[in-house]
Amino acid sequence: MGNFFVRRPIVAMVIAIVILIVGTLSLLNLPMEQYPDITPPMVEVSANYTGANALNVEQSVATPLEQQINGVDNMIYMKS
Repeated sequence: MGNFFVRRPIVAMVIAIVILIVGTLSLLNLPMEQYPDITPPMVEVSANYTGANALNVEQSVATPLEQQINGVDNMIYMKS
């Protein structure tokens, strides 16, 4: 097969040009729905406070995070 295209370079160029044209036309005709906007349905926030008890973690980490996260637009549910 390689010898065929070496002996006939015009055929190889024509085939390459046809593939290029078909690929370009296919790319231009792709519908936009093929690439939808993907938004993650969930975000997980993790914070470590080594050596602290539950009350310290709640007061200094969890509560400030919850207050900031509550202002996010379109948030449906939050679990802490």
